Amino acid sequence: MPTDEEITRHHDSDPDEDPWVLGPPKPTVVELTPYDPEWPARFAALADGIRAALGGTALEVEHVGSTSVPGLAAKDIIDIDLTVPDSADEPSYVPALEAIGYVLTIREPSWHQHRGLTLPAPRVNLHVFGPDCPETIRHRMFRDWLRTHPDDRDRYEQAKHDAIPGGGHVMDYNRRKQDVLRDIYDRMFRAAGMK
Repeated sequence: MPTDEEITRHHDSDPDEDPWVLGPPKPTVVELTPYDPEWPARFAALADGIRAALGGTALEVEHVGSTSVPGLAAKDIIDIDLTVPDSADEPSYVPALEAIGYVLTIREPSWHQHRGLTLPAPRVNLHVFGPDCPETIRHRMFRDWLRTHPDDRDRYEQAKHDAIPGGGHVMDYNRRKQDVLRDIYDRMFRAAGMK
């Protein structure tokens, strides 16, 4: 199990690591849509497909990100955390996911051996980590915090809207909302007695 320090540490990308398997994404316009009550059902169907494809290799399949928080505007993309026995062992799960339409797009050994896959329709960002990963714990904590703290949910939504102007890659959008995101994380960690 990760320590509190490992869970509360914010990750900054390794500047020497090129994570893009197929090259960096093209600049895109980020579009937020109001919360869609169909998102949980979409996640459930996607999770069933992942579990069917991977069998026992899928240790956990969790709905995370903004589409997992009722009332929160989001990009119409389902974020899923998939826990496998060893995320660095790509042959144990990537071919099975590719067979159902997922594409490996990110490989980040420096960040808990993270692998990222996408599905074009319905749009999915699938984040793959190993067991007891600090990042999956952070994702679940943040989701649950926003579900029960509407002021922070609304503050985060405003930060998302404020981050859209400026264009660029989705990573640029993420950087523009990072300060608010990290502030909410830090308040959440303090409330949990972890800082």
